[in-house]
Parts: sequence; C-alpha cells; structure tokens
Amino acid sequence: EQWKPAIVKALQQIFNPKGIYERNDVPVRELEGLQQQKGFLSAPFDTNIIVNENGLKFNVDIENGQKTGYFLDQQDNRRAIKNIVKDADVLGAFTYTGTFEIHAAHYGAKSVFGIDISEQAVAQANKNTALNGLDSICKFEAMNAFDALKKWDKEEKLYDVVMLDPPAFTKSRESIDKAIIGYKEINLRGMKLIKDGGFLVTSSCTNLVSPDLFLHTIESAAKDAKKKIRQVTFKAQASDHPIIWGMENTNYLKFLIVEVTNK
Repeated sequence: EQWKPAIVKALQQIFNPKGIYERNDVPVRELEGLQQQKGFLSAPFDTNIIVNENGLKFNVDIENGQKTGYFLDQQDNRRAIKNIVKDADVLGAFTYTGTFEIHAAHYGAKSVFGIDISEQAVAQANKNTALNGLDSICKFEAMNAFDALKKWDKEEKLYDVVMLDPPAFTKSRESIDKAIIGYKEINLRGMKLIKDGGFLVTSSCTNLVSPDLFLHTIESAAKDAKKKIRQVTFKAQASDHPIIWGMENTNYLKFLIVEVTNK
C-alpha cells in the first residue's frame, strides 16, 4: 500500500497506459488493517475492455468482474489443452467467462458445452464466444455445477474431455477438510462423465491446499470412481505470478491434466 504511488508512477513511465484501475476490494486486506477499495488511479476510462490471448479476444469488465475481471494466472494452462481437444466433445464446469472452453473450440473441439452458476458470467461467456466466431461450436448455460455433474452421471452422459476450474473452496484452515470433500466430489463426478481414454482437466486455486494434497485428492477421487489415471501435465500459475520459496501461499494454483481409463 505504501508503495502504490511509486508503482503507479513506474507503470505510467514504462508503459504509458491509457489508464490504471485499482482492484483492492478483497477481504484479505482487512486482515492487515487496510480498507477494501477500488477505482481509477488515472483519468477515467471505459472499464469494459478486450483482452487478446492466444489469437482470441475476450471481453473483460475490470471494474465489476471477479478479481481483475480476467484470470491471467491460467494463461499458460489454457494453451496446455491444445493437444487433447481436437475433434472432442468437451464439457466445462465453473467456466466463469468461458476462457478455457473458448480455447477448446479454437483448438478444434467438435462441440463445447460450459456451465457456471453465475448468469452474468454465462452471458459474458456467450458474448465472448460470438466475438470469436465460435458460437456454432461453443455454448454456455447457467446452472449449479455440483447438481449438473451428479445428474448427468445418473443419465450416463459421456464426453471426451471434462474441464473443471472451480473457485477457491476455502480461505480458512478451519474448513480445509470441507474444501477437500468438495474437490473430491466434483472430480469424481467429472471422471465418471469421461469416455474411456478421455481427459480430465482440473484446477485448484485454494492456496491452503498444497500440490501434494491436491494430487492425493484426485487420486482418491479416481479410486472411488473406479478409474485409472495417467498424468499428462501438472503445472502451476503463469510466470507473472511468481512462486517465492519460503512463502507457501504463493504456490497456490494447481493445474492438472490426466488421461482417464476404465479399470
């Protein structure tokens, strides 16, 4: 906080941006005795912008979207799905504004269906799909992912690729056990919806869930789902979100792709 004026000055000198907007409206600030706040640190500008990533365009609401309106920490991981989605039927859950799903369509998926509980996020996702000319392949609907995955499991629906990118399930050590139950549940349900030899793409951004604990949870989910899994890739956040040794909470994002086969 005390370095904010210097940071703003440096940003202006180095990048000469059209504008700077502050998003310090996160509850964790209150733990440090700081107020939540957001607003312009430059002359006002239109806070609905377009981000270009991997040849795709995304509408971003930096004023009202989650966090900064766009999850830049997953930018490398969105490219990681390129080789598993071609000609695939893809299901995405917890899609937010559809970045993974739209990448899947861009990389050659046959069909992509995404769900998120937020109607506002789904509207933005469908808008992003149309912006990229992929609306004939990729569609989104608002629904509860936990309920939908359970329902489709009973209906024996199957997909080539299932992608899960849920929000943080806990920010408190006291509720880690509940978070693990949640992660296991969605991944178990997700695996049951995957065709033999298909792929699960799954993430956790809960910094209190260590990489080892996350992998153990996926292993446990596979066992209960009676599936065999083979690791394809295991990654963290993009390099512009550095992991600082000695600060475990900076190693917060776990991104995993596994091949799923029937035992």
